[in-house]
Amino acid sequence: MITRQLLISGFGGQGLLFMGKALAYKWLMEGYNVSWLPSYGPEMRGGTANCGVVVSENHLIGSPLVANPNVLICMNLPSLDKYEDKVVPGGMIFVDSTMIERKVKRTDVDVYYIPASKMASDNNMIVLANMIMMGKVLQVFGETDEEAIKNGLSKCIPPKKAEMFDVNMRAIQLGLGYEAK
Repeated sequence: MITRQLLISGFGGQGLLFMGKALAYKWLMEGYNVSWLPSYGPEMRGGTANCGVVVSENHLIGSPLVANPNVLICMNLPSLDKYEDKVVPGGMIFVDSTMIERKVKRTDVDVYYIPASKMASDNNMIVLANMIMMGKVLQVFGETDEEAIKNGLSKCIPPKKAEMFDVNMRAIQLGLGYEAK
């Protein structure tokens, strides 16, 4: 695995920090070096939010800050506008195409358009667009081991919300199975 520097961004309340935490725990439990750094504006819901996740198989992580990601996950247009130019050439940009109508302007990155919010709504999982997006990201990375995903997810869902585990896994599986048209 190359060192991945992910920046996950959107509005507060979209589950961005949760997605980053689930990814971080998945990789941590697989033995990788990982950092997770949440950041959000003064409004928890509706304000801007993002988190950085850095994962490496062979290198220690010197800083949790992600200034120039090689993977950008955008759940709203302001995030794409703000961070698109910061992605390193050859990187990847994942776009929730339900929330973002414009196309990525860059031609030196791989782009994946996923209608995550529409898929969540169509499947009565309105608040789980983040998990659908996570599934697609893992599919593109070739990291589809269900046990590893379950292990990471189980660390993030508190016991008082244990009933949410199965629906989160179903959302991740929707993303894992999504093929762009």
